[in-house]
Amino acid sequence: MTDASGTPDASGTPDVPGASDERRTDIGTPTPDELREQVERTRDELGQTIEALAGKADVKAQAKEKTAQVADRIHDKAAHTAQLVHDATPDPVLDAAGRVASTARANRKPLLVAGAALLVVLLVIRGRGHGRGCR
Repeated sequence: MTDASGTPDASGTPDVPGASDERRTDIGTPTPDELREQVERTRDELGQTIEALAGKADVKAQAKEKTAQVADRIHDKAAHTAQLVHDATPDPVLDAAGRVASTARANRKPLLVAGAALLVVLLVIRGRGHGRGCR
């Protein structure tokens, strides 16, 4: 190789096409099969890089993943808290709550009627109180 002044560089090899080719064969030029394998590896790596970048750019998928993680944590905490409450509640209270729940399941219609009546009463009271504040 030569520098800008045309003199041989530190390697002492002049800038001649045959000389550079000889140096390449000394270090070993890749065969066509090796080149094909290298190209295939590079394509695979590029594909993986593109997939990773696309995953980072997909905000909707990231939001869904984060939501699922938060939901799982909330579910786990709720289950843990329910277990703590169950462990701290005396057995007679648990038995009474079980009886009330089974009675409510057996008599749904009266409970629904009572709930609807309570809702109507609350709406009427709210409507009268709201009307006074507007005058």
